[in-house]
Amino acid sequence: MENDMAQANVQTAELYTLQLPSKHESITQLENLIETVADKYQVGEDTFANMMTCLNEAVINAIIHGNKLDPNKTVFVNVEADSKRIIWTITDEGEGFDYNNLADPTAADRLEELTGRGVFILKHLADQCIFNAKGNEVELHFKI
Repeated sequence: MENDMAQANVQTAELYTLQLPSKHESITQLENLIETVADKYQVGEDTFANMMTCLNEAVINAIIHGNKLDPNKTVFVNVEADSKRIIWTITDEGEGFDYNNLADPTAADRLEELTGRGVFILKHLADQCIFNAKGNEVELHFKI
């Protein structure tokens, strides 16, 4: 009986993966995957919008800043989804960056800047945002 109860509580997650070439056009494949996962797990409009914004930002940053648009480098997107949450992991083949020492994009002297808001956006729109030590991988959690 105990074993039956333990099995009943096990969440089975589905895994998805994409390997994207480091070019702007790769975003289309990413957006298709986001829509597929969101449809399957009946993700609400707000969460869907936050996922789309964060993942576009993270993958574009990986392509441009991480892999420097090098066609020989890949951006890896992994997804783990279940009925309660979706975790996206984006990894590039670049050198990484120091995500702890970024200029504050909300500072008065930075408000006119056109860049530098990506990490700020990820941290505010995802339920959880975790970078690896090197700074070339980010894990984004969304509750559904």
